[in-house]
Amino acid sequence: MHIFFSGIGGAGIGPLALIAKQAGYQVSGSDKQNSSYIEYLKKKGIKDIVIGQESGKIAAIHHHDPIDWFVYSSALTKENPQHPELIFARDENIYVSKRDELINRILKDHKLKMVAIAGTHGKTTTTAMVVWLFKQLKVPISYSVGAKMSFGDMGQYDKTSEYFVYECDEFDRNFLSFEPYISLISGVTWDHHEIYPTREEYQAAFREFLDQSKYAVLWQEDYDYLSLKSTKNTTILNTDHPDITKIKLAGLYNRLDARLAIEAVHELTKTPLPKLFTIMSKFPGMQRRMEEIIPNLYSDYAHTPEKIRGAVSVATEMAKESGKKLVVVYEGLTNRRQVHMIADYQDCFNGVDELIWIPSYLAREDPDEAIIPPEKLIAQLSNPAIAKPMLRDDQLKQTIQKHLDQGDMVVAMAGGGGDSLDEWVRKEFTSN
Repeated sequence: MHIFFSGIGGAGIGPLALIAKQAGYQVSGSDKQNSSYIEYLKKKGIKDIVIGQESGKIAAIHHHDPIDWFVYSSALTKENPQHPELIFARDENIYVSKRDELINRILKDHKLKMVAIAGTHGKTTTTAMVVWLFKQLKVPISYSVGAKMSFGDMGQYDKTSEYFVYECDEFDRNFLSFEPYISLISGVTWDHHEIYPTREEYQAAFREFLDQSKYAVLWQEDYDYLSLKSTKNTTILNTDHPDITKIKLAGLYNRLDARLAIEAVHELTKTPLPKLFTIMSKFPGMQRRMEEIIPNLYSDYAHTPEKIRGAVSVATEMAKESGKKLVVVYEGLTNRRQVHMIADYQDCFNGVDELIWIPSYLAREDPDEAIIPPEKLIAQLSNPAIAKPMLRDDQLKQTIQKHLDQGDMVVAMAGGGGDSLDEWVRKEFTSN
């Protein structure tokens, strides 16, 4: 079977393309722009990738070797309902679906049980931690993770594996397409407001997801937040349990994610908890999760209040331990999120010595909503005196360099992808 992946360089589609390749399918794809991940996929054997998503390019691939299945991300139709590749696929009677349908096909064909990690925040880290534990235990595993890891590919298929570990995103209700063997809920707070207009709709979606799961592991706070009524086949953990202190990782939120992963792997493999605590304490981290770009300059994917608090908790521990001043450069992810988040920023950056707030990364915006400037967002903080607005320009680069020269710890927090603060920092500070 020949599968074409539209947006193959994305964090959700790319790993799935790699899994499909390893599972024996013929794979090709496209993306709007080239990237290091596109080049990485080519090195992994996915050679037939075109840059530019015009109908002529997919037509050339189809003419050379007919495409059987066209897989696309949820973002494709939201950005352009008349996407030329999608129209071409339908005109040519190519089977068309989002990624969830292909994942279910792979699960069925290869008799895999899904270990799903869902939640508003922490799911990427928790997914990687589950994979880390399986790998260290030498238990065969197939998986898909939405970030690069030093200990494995973002996606992997192992024909001897029993489980498929999947970062199960609630965006566009994607996670409701699955019936996991076991689900982990890493933390729930209302998000994706364009999909779930009310908090109640968001909570109802998670309840439905848990109803579709055979087993579940979650925190007491999330159990209460979702107004769950039954504990059947459910393990409920408490965030104040003393066992959490046995995990030697920086940041309370990292330790909580780790404890969730440990519980799931313990239940699946029956490995004693003390052994799993020891293994998890050696977790090496992942890209864009307090990733050191150059000495003292870090990048983190934090972009919701919970993610920000989690990243700050890690950074403040690291800065305190090394006696450094902590400086955060923050770029919000989309203006539409800021409209809903603005009142929740209040205590997010507590513990930071200096905060530089730059304009939000814009994507799929509501044209009727006014763009909220950094000054207005800063005004919501309980400690606005620590913050100042800046643009992403040479002055910002000079300011960051000054802090680095002074020996400060600088963390760039941004959720965006192409042309985000993360990409800018990498370009400006590693190109020399």
